[in-house]
Amino acid sequence: MREPDSAFPDALHGIAAIPPLGGFFGRLVTGLDRLFALLASLALLGIAAVVILQIIARTTLPSSPAWTEELSRYLFIYMVALSSGLVLRRDQHVNVELFQQHLGRRGQWLYRALICLAVGVFAAMMLPYAWQYAQIGAFQTSPTLRLPMRYVFFTTVVLFALTALYAAIGIIEAVVAIRRDPSAQRKERD
Repeated sequence: MREPDSAFPDALHGIAAIPPLGGFFGRLVTGLDRLFALLASLALLGIAAVVILQIIARTTLPSSPAWTEELSRYLFIYMVALSSGLVLRRDQHVNVELFQQHLGRRGQWLYRALICLAVGVFAAMMLPYAWQYAQIGAFQTSPTLRLPMRYVFFTTVVLFALTALYAAIGIIEAVVAIRRDPSAQRKERD
C-alpha cells in the first residue's frame, strides 16, 4: 500500500490509497514514475539555475542576459507537463472532498476509478487538439532563444498524453484493488 506523505496527517488524505500493482506491470509503472519524476526534477533544477544566473547577472554585470526569463518559463511549462501524470497517480491534485470520506475503502477506490475515467476521457479527447496546437509552432521561433516553438507547444501533447496514460493506470490499479480486497472476499465466502 502506498504510504501517505509524512507531512500530512492521514485525516487529510481523503481517498484511501490504492495499493500499487506488483509484477512486471508494477515495475513498469514504477519505472515510469521515476523517469517522469526525474525529468520534472531536472526541469525544476534548471529553473533554479537559470533564475540564480539572472539574479547574479542583474547584481554584478552591466547588463543581464535576456534569454533567462524565457528559458525559465519554458522549463516551468515542461515541469508541469512532465509531472501531470504523477500528480494524478499520487492523488496530489487539487480536489474538493464532499462525500468521499463517508465511503468505505472499496467505495473510495471505485470513486477514484471513476475520477480517473473522467479525467482520462477528457485528456484523450484533447490529444488531437493538442497535436494541432503543437503544429502551429512549426513555423515560429522564440524571441530570444530562437528555439522552434514546436518544442514548447508540444508540451500540451505531453501533458494530455501523460494524463491519459496515468488515468488508465489509475483505473487498472483501482479495479485490481477492488477485486483483490480481502474484506470483499471474506463477505463473498460468508
